[in-house]
Amino acid sequence: QVQLVESGGGLVQSGGSLRLSCAASGRTFSSYAMGWFRQAPGKEREFVAAISWSGGSTMYGDSVKGRFTISRDNAKNTVYLQMNSLKPEDTAVYYCASPEEAFWSGAYYPNDYDYWGQGTQVTVSS
Repeated sequence: QVQLVESGGGLVQSGGSLRLSCAASGRTFSSYAMGWFRQAPGKEREFVAAISWSGGSTMYGDSVKGRFTISRDNAKNTVYLQMNSLKPEDTAVYYCASPEEAFWSGAYYPNDYDYWGQGTQVTVSS
């Protein structure tokens, strides 16, 4: 049974930083791509970042490029999202996700992911 558990959310001032973590269990973590999405109230779930199974390739949503960095530690079965220069519009619940298919580079669309965490709230005050 695949489980994804996010942590690290909280309240931060505009311009500040946070690092989110997502701990995975239930299968061989290093074989699977990982993604981060976010959803603000009344809005659709938005792609934030993804990292390939090997960590060799990453992709980012346009709104976070240059500010956020996704990384993974396969020894710790954990994926991270370092968020810098946070803006009020980054306020959302952040979810990590992973696909059923192994050895995949990642994708932009929520429907491409099969497993989701419960989410962690990030609030950026102005």
